[in-house]
Amino acid sequence: MIGLLRGVIVEKQAPGLIVECHGVGYEVETPMSTFLDLPAEGREVTLLTHLLVREDAQILYGFRTASEKNLFRTLLKVSGVGAKMALAILSAMSVADFQRCVEYEDAPTLTRIPGVGKKTAERLIIEMRDRIAKLPEAARAGKVAVDAGPRQEAVDALIALGYKPAEVNKLIGRLDTDGQTAEDIIRSALKQVAG
Repeated sequence: MIGLLRGVIVEKQAPGLIVECHGVGYEVETPMSTFLDLPAEGREVTLLTHLLVREDAQILYGFRTASEKNLFRTLLKVSGVGAKMALAILSAMSVADFQRCVEYEDAPTLTRIPGVGKKTAERLIIEMRDRIAKLPEAARAGKVAVDAGPRQEAVDALIALGYKPAEVNKLIGRLDTDGQTAEDIIRSALKQVAG
């Protein structure tokens, strides 16, 4: 198993790259979060890797952080989720944001990811609930650093008020939250409950 790759970036073409290590060029696929964080061609890079061996191919996936790699591996264990979907999830949101979606049962946010429908989002929430808690501490450390937007602040506040995550997501899912402050979103959600 190839667990780490250190070498020079020979070519970058989203979402993959070629890394040369001692005269051997490795093709590596990455989530966009990793790809956008890569140095320029000709510069050295270190990637944590996961080698996926299939009947028809051997594909090397690269990640800048241990938390991304751990989440990728954990997602592969969910029925119906393959490497392509796991990369799409990591490309669309941070590890901490994905954890929030699972913890708050936020299926609507997950369905915005290309290839993730309502049933898949619900399955991800159910199957990842226990697995998220078992991820190494390095993978869960990012939770504190999340810069929550107004929508997420509203969700957190409503849950703190005693509403269930699924109920909050249903209420907020009906609202157009673009350009609104957290306070506006909370008011609109509470009006639905009162009305």
